[in-house]
Amino acid sequence: MTWSPFNSKIGLALGGGAAKGIAHIGVLKAFEEEQIEISCISGTSVGALVASYHAFGQASDQIMSIGATLNLSKMINFTWKKRGFFSTDPIKEMIHRDLGNVNIEDANIPLAICTTDIETGKQVIFDKGNLADAVCASMAVPGLFVPVQIGTRTLVDGGILENVPVSPLKAMGAGIIVAIDLTHTKRYTEPKDTLDVVSNAIDIGMDLRTRRQLKQADIKVELNLTKYSRTNNADSVEALMLEGYRPMKQKIKEVLWYKRNNTLYHLAKILVDLMPFKIPELIRRLYAKLPS
Repeated sequence: MTWSPFNSKIGLALGGGAAKGIAHIGVLKAFEEEQIEISCISGTSVGALVASYHAFGQASDQIMSIGATLNLSKMINFTWKKRGFFSTDPIKEMIHRDLGNVNIEDANIPLAICTTDIETGKQVIFDKGNLADAVCASMAVPGLFVPVQIGTRTLVDGGILENVPVSPLKAMGAGIIVAIDLTHTKRYTEPKDTLDVVSNAIDIGMDLRTRRQLKQADIKVELNLTKYSRTNNADSVEALMLEGYRPMKQKIKEVLWYKRNNTLYHLAKILVDLMPFKIPELIRRLYAKLPS
């Protein structure tokens, strides 16, 4: 748990899950309806894509316009390059079309995008630099997509090391961390093709690490989306959006509880600091019992 009673800023971590990422749009819709501000946001893989659209001012209804394009056939180009079968160029073109050729640090909301350096095995988190390049790197599943070269680094899918990117949010100033896991399941999707087999293998390898990392979140929304495909949910956009919306709506009271207690605790501290001789002894004793 990372909850800080003096900090009510909400950080939202959107995890990877390929075409299942449409569910993230429903999560954002729940926050919008309750008028709860997200102070910072991080994303891995498809979570990086959705987080970017939100950070650059797109509302959930606007992001839904890309929901039908979140399928493998529309987001890749076949390539003859040695290090992968597919190019992420269509993803870059979509970002340029919708958001422009922008830098991460220009976002309306602080944004972090998680990738993996395939040569060093280390996590690389982008909070500045070219947005499209960072998102493409975060979505470049190794073995399928050509790695993305940024500077001297050769980068691939951030989900290898942190599929639900909780770790960047505390450094970004979040006091309440909400984590969205698209791959919470005890059974994996029945594979229909080679890509599904590869995807399942990657999911199995990431899940144990993800469960450990999620312990650092204050509020976890763990979605079982096994009936949906990782490669194409164009016919289930609305249903998949609701898979994220409904659980997040149920968790909203928990988010508000954290925010309310943060505010009350902070007010109590201000009263003690500003009026040390005017507060009744009973209140002072109550304050002394609050966690530090």
